[in-house]
Amino acid sequence: MRFLIQRVTKASVKVDTEITGEIGKGFLVFIGVSNEDTKEIADKMIRKMLGLRIFSDENDKINLSLSDVGGELLLVSQFTLYADCKKGFRPSFINAGKPDMANELYEYIISECSKQFTVKKGVFGADMKVELLNDGPFTILLDSDTL
Repeated sequence: MRFLIQRVTKASVKVDTEITGEIGKGFLVFIGVSNEDTKEIADKMIRKMLGLRIFSDENDKINLSLSDVGGELLLVSQFTLYADCKKGFRPSFINAGKPDMANELYEYIISECSKQFTVKKGVFGADMKVELLNDGPFTILLDSDTL
């Protein structure tokens, strides 16, 4: 599982012309699921993401978590995080999770995060337009293979 986390001052996602999710200060998280992922892996990734201390404190030190700053989450599914570009110039997505299983885990992640935070989301499998104002910029890739 891969989470591409961007610290944002605001972010939104649209499907067609409708905004399906919009947040202020918080994390925009692109979520990639592989065929080997499970709820246990998702739990580990969620715990790590929500514990990240990547917001500045009163002394301008990167020391505060999402909960410390009252942040929100915008969660967007993105199978392209599993692009394999080793051969040729056309990426292969063979390592991305099958749609039914990936959507189930995506919805599980949304449900678990909603227990603690305001969560907005994209639409699984849709053509989405994402806008964000990256704060920093600050972008972190969490990969379950390296946690």
